Formats: sequence, C-alpha cells, structure tokens
Amino acid sequence: MAEWLYEAGIGESRAALVEDGRILQARIERPGGLKLGAILEGQLIERVAAGLSRVETAEGPAVIDRVPPGVTLGARLTVEVIREAIPEAGRAKLAKVAASEETPRAADDLSARCQASGFPVRTLRAHESDALEAAGWSEVLDEAEQGEIAFPGGALRMSPTPAMTLFDVDGAGAPAPLAIAAARAAAEAILRLDIGGSIGIDFPTLGNKAERQAAAETIDAVLPQPFERTAVNGFGFLQIVRPRPRASLPETLRADPVATAALALLRAIERTPPPVPAMQPAGPRVAAWLATRPALVAELSRRTGVPISFTS
Repeated sequence: MAEWLYEAGIGESRAALVEDGRILQARIERPGGLKLGAILEGQLIERVAAGLSRVETAEGPAVIDRVPPGVTLGARLTVEVIREAIPEAGRAKLAKVAASEETPRAADDLSARCQASGFPVRTLRAHESDALEAAGWSEVLDEAEQGEIAFPGGALRMSPTPAMTLFDVDGAGAPAPLAIAAARAAAEAILRLDIGGSIGIDFPTLGNKAERQAAAETIDAVLPQPFERTAVNGFGFLQIVRPRPRASLPETLRADPVATAALALLRAIERTPPPVPAMQPAGPRVAAWLATRPALVAELSRRTGVPISFTS
C-alpha cells in the first residue's frame, strides 16, 4: 500500500507518496505567502481590470473577481484563498481570493494535507536512513529542475511556460507504441510533479484515428480526475486542462534556484553523521542567501548541535 513520507525540513517541508519503492507524488511547501484554503481579513485596495480588484492582506496581495455588493474601495472584507501565487518569468501571478463569511483560519499545511489524503503518513527523522532518497527523491527533483524525464523506449522534455506546460516526446521505434508509452509517462509526471493548468503533449505523428485514440485513452487510464482533454489531433498534439490551485513542483524549484540549492544544502548537512563540521562550504550565491536568513542557520545549528557557519 502507498504511504506518505513526510519530512519537516529547515526552510521547507517535503512529502512523497511512495508505493513499491517508487514516488507517485512529490510535494514541497515553503513558508510565507497566501496558502490555499486560508480565510483571512483583507482590504479592497483598487480596481485593476474589468471585474478584477486587488485585495491587500497581512500575508500579501491577492486579486478578487467578485466583490460583494456594497463593498467599496478601502473597505475591509473576509476572503478565502482559492489559488496561491504562481511564479512566472518576469512577474508573479498573484494569489486569488473569494469573499467568505467564515471565521478566519489558517490553511492546512502539507502535513495536514497528507494526513487527510487517506494514506498512512510516516514522519522521517534526520538521524534515520534517508527513505526519501531511497525512493528516488533526487531523481524527481532533477526531473522538475531540468525537465528531462526518461521512460522505457524514449524520453519527455518538459518545458513550463506562462501559457502552459509542454511535454515533447522523443524516442525510437514505431510511433504508436511510443505514443502510448509517452502518454503513460506524461500522465505519471503530471501527477508526480503536481502540474496543473493548461498542459500540452506533442506526440509523434500517428498514422490513424485508432492510434491517436489509444494514446488519449492511456491518459484517461493513468491521470485521475478532475481534468479535461482534447483528442490527439492530426499533428500529434493533445491538450489537458487541470485545476491549478498552487505552483507545480517545477515552478517552485525554478522560481528561486539559489533558494532551492541552499535548502538542499541544509538538508544534506542536517543528515550528515556526527561529528558535523562547524565550517561548511557553499557557493557564493548560496552563502550570501543564507547570510540574510540567520534563522535558518540557527535552526540547522540547533538540530546538529554544532554552531554552523558557511564559507564560499
């Protein structure tokens, strides 16, 4: 049976749904910002477009598309976060909220969401063997950061863009079986990497309608609802649309590569068997990033029992 492996890391929480030693879903949550499901007080600041307004909250800005009747600019209102902020190249897509009449409350964190999934949850400790790594954690992070996803007989190249996440299929052999294998691999990657929104898969050109239908039906068999999709067209392209309540794992890791590298370094040091060296090497950008976040270094020192410092 599948189980969640959960780790309360320094600067981020990590979780992986693992079955038969293989990661089915990988999730990372970092603190700060408006979290999905949170209900909080805000103030209506300005109209930014037709039917769209800006709300300022203690956790950051958001947009709302349906302002309750009678709520004017400058007024306060209670809102629920229905989409977290999405990082995009050059700009960030603000979180989205909806008016609410409920009492303010915090959002469920990653641990609570794992607990609510119905699968058992095993909390990992730094002094134990690395169960996440044994299941392929680093390989999944590499997929998310580099976009190269291998499958038997071929490979996918994943490219997140502001408009959609694209999967390009490459491989040898007959197009029909390659397309079916690629469809399975793409559907599994979408679930594993928590990819939502608009998704395109560029298959090899298929010879007839039956072959195109077989590839599309493979998506249906592997990817859980809810989603909508097109048929595979004559050029081999299929589009999927899934809910996008938060950033995908690739978007999270790529939004701040320095932070991603620094947090991975903290994890590695925390898992170093004692004695842990007090002076730790780090790249210049990583060392500079950590220097501005002394609380993270202090937590690492507390967990290792060593006064850690970094040198580039």
